[in-house]
Amino acid sequence: MAWQGDRLSMLDQRSLPQAEEYLELRSYAQVADAIRGMAVRGAPAIGVAAAYGMALGALAGHPIDEVADRLVAARPTAVNLEWAVERIRSLGDWRFESVLAEAEAIEREDIAMNEAMGKLGAELIEPGSNVMTICNTGSLATAGHGTALGIIRTAHKQGKRIHVWSCETRPRQQGLRLTAFELMKEGIPFHSIADSAAASLMRSGQVNCVIVGADRIASNGDTANKIGTYSLAVLARYHGVPFYVAAPSSTLDAQMPSGESIPIEERDGSELATVDGHPVGPEGCPVFNPAFDVTPGNLISAIVTEGAVHRQPFSFGTSFAD
Repeated sequence: MAWQGDRLSMLDQRSLPQAEEYLELRSYAQVADAIRGMAVRGAPAIGVAAAYGMALGALAGHPIDEVADRLVAARPTAVNLEWAVERIRSLGDWRFESVLAEAEAIEREDIAMNEAMGKLGAELIEPGSNVMTICNTGSLATAGHGTALGIIRTAHKQGKRIHVWSCETRPRQQGLRLTAFELMKEGIPFHSIADSAAASLMRSGQVNCVIVGADRIASNGDTANKIGTYSLAVLARYHGVPFYVAAPSSTLDAQMPSGESIPIEERDGSELATVDGHPVGPEGCPVFNPAFDVTPGNLISAIVTEGAVHRQPFSFGTSFAD
């Protein structure tokens, strides 16, 4: 995404990988709709988009609380969204120039955090490793470079000869559509797999570690991420495979003591019951479609942030530095 003076130009991820189409968003309401509709997704990217949504609200002269509340309500699980909005609201300065400067700072900081995370996390990956990941945690999910996929990208650039198992990530297939798109552009060796193939690969010894992103991390290390992540963590523990989480400090919710209180977004059942708009289930089929699950901190080998590699037992205070 890129600020264009009076609007936010945003790559519409719903069109990938078949087409690279851009949305020109001229109001905070359009940004909120883009977040809700998953034209932009990935916790850090959502936070950056919301920050620019605040700038559009200030530019148009809308009341700050109106803008902030609309944006925060767009998606409830990713804490980066609320973090970015509240950071701007706490400025106490609703002038457009001030808000825009803060939004640009949030974007720059996210890129720097991702690059730092990549260097720290790459130290966990042995040369020749088979690395499993889920969803999309690369440049598309952040302001640039990526979190879990940023670590993979850094390890590849270091010449570690890694191979990636990319889970397709049902029901919206962000792994198959977006992660595969990024891996192919980077020339990183990989295979896309059905989510249900993960157990078999671990059992056969073809997975050396699992690296995932996060949408919210509670103070005890419990981590909300894309649905299916918890399953990978359980499988990894059973098979003795290290399970790593990568996230910037903006993903920590220090006010939340455990994952039991993390709000889990439930999305429309059509995402599961249809493929490209074509129904695959019987008409009227009841569907439960949570977008996220929570992995207990005791299943996580390490949490990689921009500042450190944190090991169990996790106990975060107001920041990952505590």
